[in-house]
Amino acid sequence: MNRIITISREYGAGGHSIGQKVAERLGIPFYDRDIVRATAKEGGFEPELVEREQEEVSRTNSILKSICTVSSSYFNDSQEAIHEIQKAIILRLAMKGPCVILGRCADVILTEAGIETFNVFIHADDVHRAVRVSEITGIKNATELQKAITKKDNSRHNYYNHYAARKWGDSRNYDLSLNSGVIGYEKCVQLIIDAVQEDE
Repeated sequence: MNRIITISREYGAGGHSIGQKVAERLGIPFYDRDIVRATAKEGGFEPELVEREQEEVSRTNSILKSICTVSSSYFNDSQEAIHEIQKAIILRLAMKGPCVILGRCADVILTEAGIETFNVFIHADDVHRAVRVSEITGIKNATELQKAITKKDNSRHNYYNHYAARKWGDSRNYDLSLNSGVIGYEKCVQLIIDAVQEDE
């Protein structure tokens, strides 16, 4: 298996778990928060700031972008710096060999660099996602769960659109789009592995 697998996902669709299992089965590295830690270390940022970058891109674009202040410039500069460092880290990790990379526009970053990838998008129905997010966060109220899901999805959508100039979740931008709520995590894992191995 010589290709890099990238996984984009809706919040609560199980993309992290699926990506981790794919990596384990194929015996290759799985990168998610490793990228956050490396970015914080190399850029001298607090890990919490790097974690919030995706959310801040959404907030800056919708609110601060229209306000000409020092704070808006600071947010924009920090976001761009963090993204450039993450981009360099993703490219460096990919150069080491086959791996699974979760989110962070890795599909576009690697494709633009001429690195062969297999890009996957994981989505699911609202009920499945609400159950999953409740398990992750402990939130029980249905309204609060929907707000959390919408907020996270909007952040990922805006982040991807901002840096990738593509529409997040559009099936035409991925090699494989899977509904984990219908077919289950285990089947998603197997389908990704089968698709990657058959494609070689």
